Amino acid sequence: MSLSTGVDVKAWIDARPISRFQWKILFLCFVIIMLDGYDAAVMGFIAPALLEDWGISRAALGPILGAAMFGVALGALIAGPMADRYGRKRILLASVALFAVFSLAAALAQTPTQLALLRFLTGLGLGAVMPNCVTLVAEYMPERRKGLMITLMYSGFNVGSGLGGFIAAALLSHYSWHSALIFGGALPLLVLPFMMVMLPESAMNMVARRVPTADIARVLNRLGGQFAANTLFTLSTPEISRHAKVIQLFRGGYARGTVALWLTYFMGLFVIYLLNGWLPTILRSGGLSLQQAAIITGLFQLGGPLGGILVGYLMDRTSAKVVIAATYFLGCLCLLSQGLMDFGSAALSVLIFISGMCINGAQNGLQAYSPAYYQTEIRATGVSWMHGIGRTGAILSSTLGGVIMLAVPGHSSIFLVLALPACLAAGCILLHRMNSRNVAQAPRVAGDVALSQTASHR
Repeated sequence: MSLSTGVDVKAWIDARPISRFQWKILFLCFVIIMLDGYDAAVMGFIAPALLEDWGISRAALGPILGAAMFGVALGALIAGPMADRYGRKRILLASVALFAVFSLAAALAQTPTQLALLRFLTGLGLGAVMPNCVTLVAEYMPERRKGLMITLMYSGFNVGSGLGGFIAAALLSHYSWHSALIFGGALPLLVLPFMMVMLPESAMNMVARRVPTADIARVLNRLGGQFAANTLFTLSTPEISRHAKVIQLFRGGYARGTVALWLTYFMGLFVIYLLNGWLPTILRSGGLSLQQAAIITGLFQLGGPLGGILVGYLMDRTSAKVVIAATYFLGCLCLLSQGLMDFGSAALSVLIFISGMCINGAQNGLQAYSPAYYQTEIRATGVSWMHGIGRTGAILSSTLGGVIMLAVPGHSSIFLVLALPACLAAGCILLHRMNSRNVAQAPRVAGDVALSQTASHR
């Protein structure tokens, strides 16, 4: 066997129809992201009950909401390089276990300080889950359908966050706020054993890590391949250093695009997490009941799946960044209308749902756009650092939400404040440029068999 007969894994996946096994991967990651979405949003739903139970101020609640975001940012920054080095699946499953265990522990917190610490530890797991799911799905889907498939998978976050409003409303009507945290920790632990058995490692990452070819063949055969254990597998992307991978995000033409992705993600998360964390309290201040506030907030997240699917569909057929930018801008217009006009609960519910379609839909589209920018060896690092750095927007909005609400007159004025970062997100993604240097070069080969075969042709 020579290099000319080697199988380029990405080209092979791109040339094939989507198999049942790939749909299974998509579904499993959708479920993981859905659980992640519930746990990420749950504190916003229980915030009004927490304020009443502990008798603390809104400003004192900010650090509790922000603590999880600090953990999410740190978890994303750590998990990306680890996943590139040790594999997507291993880090992903460990992250699910981490956020599930500490979500259960948070239900036992007795003071705001204890709750903040436990939510920080929960955030470490939450932050590692999302970029690894995005990267894993990106490396199993053909290029022609990647936008739609990743946004479809990522919509699980909106489903989990949105359903969380209804679940929290049901639990809070019968039990204390502790029950919502227990639910968010117990369910991931129940599904974790199934994920361990059914979820595969990324074949492209296995090639990049030079895993034995028999292991790669076994995975690809589940996609419909018929490869022997000694098949030569390659990746036709440029060879890069296996060390200091964060630095690689600013080399080889990646710097401008990396910064543009970070800024766009920062702005989008600033809007999303301020609304996730504080919208129930804002609506409660406007005279709605605790249950109504939780349900309407859930509508913001439930608009995300529809928006994400539409954005992903359009991204596969036209300029991806223009689609994302236009959707952010439409979200900006919706937020402006909510801040400038006084709507009843029914009309407000519709507008918040449409705002969720746009802002969450654009953010979902960014999940599909960012993996395509980086090559396999640094893909998890690139996506994770976009999540980690961008999470500072979530940290600021979660922590300072109470202060911002006190600074602006009227509970609806907060929507005017949020229109600005939504508009800036649209502008930042328009400044992004794909890296023209990320082109095929001499292929790299996987496994001990392949390496020995390569050596024989030198």
